[in-house]
Amino acid sequence: MWRLLLLFSLCLAFQPANGSVEDYYCGENNCYELLEVTRDATKQDIKRGFRATASKTHPDRFQDPDKKKEAEERFRLLSTAYDILRDDEAREDYDYMLDHPEQFYQNVYRAWRRRMAPHVDVRLVLAVTISLISLVQYYNGWTKYEEAIKYFAVVPKYRLQAVELARQEGLLATDRKRQRGMTKEQIKEQEEKVIREVIKSKMDIRGVYAKPTYKDILWVQLCFLPYWSFQYLGWYVRWVWKFWICKHDYGQEEKCYIIRKFMGLSHGQFENLDDHVKEEYLELELWKKENFQSWKADRDAEVKLKMAQSGRYKSYRRYMKANGPSRMYFDDS
Repeated sequence: MWRLLLLFSLCLAFQPANGSVEDYYCGENNCYELLEVTRDATKQDIKRGFRATASKTHPDRFQDPDKKKEAEERFRLLSTAYDILRDDEAREDYDYMLDHPEQFYQNVYRAWRRRMAPHVDVRLVLAVTISLISLVQYYNGWTKYEEAIKYFAVVPKYRLQAVELARQEGLLATDRKRQRGMTKEQIKEQEEKVIREVIKSKMDIRGVYAKPTYKDILWVQLCFLPYWSFQYLGWYVRWVWKFWICKHDYGQEEKCYIIRKFMGLSHGQFENLDDHVKEEYLELELWKKENFQSWKADRDAEVKLKMAQSGRYKSYRRYMKANGPSRMYFDDS
């Protein structure tokens, strides 16, 4: 994902000016033929070839405006060919293009990279990349939040609560006089809008579906990184001193943190769990490693039992017993 964004940002910031790979070399001409040398020519041969051909078509030798203009264009091509063939990397890219003309986009990229790479400001690339990632984060956060609102708006339990709150606060228009002139679709649309607004204001949505804030943006996270790093260091020192050295008992927050780490859940994923699930984890004392390992073993056994009782899994086991694992065969004929 990150690599795709980086490549996309590079394309936006530094798009090739032309769509043809020849525009980065000698146009429709062959650079070797322009200098009248072969592909195995040495740098000295290329230098002599450039001098010989350039002396014949130098613009200063012509007085006629049309011929002088043609000579200038020819001399420009000769100079381009000489610059390409005398540089080892550029010549290698050009030879690759001659040998693989079908690889159009790769050839364009190689030529563009050679021309533009020295002029690319890394700071600009990073800024564009971080900005794109920040935009994607912000958009993705709002998308997930809206999905959560839509979900709660259709679940009967939460919808009924939202409707009741809206009626108590007088947000739903139950008076027929106020609804006069409105179609059924308009009334329903207005009711849905009110219900969603009530859910947004009253529902405590946490975890990955929580309402996005400025702290979720990569730009902000990078700016606050030194502060948060120092804050984490202080938290870690406090943890070591309080629980490792002084042997104090864990508080509820610390217990939840240890359980979350044991389960391999992010902060958002753990916050997204129902409160009664967290309370169950605390009652089972899963912050203690031996308790967690025992609980996990029981859960894994339950999952295996359910899979064993599943009709699809039974069919799979019968197939594996009869046929064995699938194999791939290669036809050597």
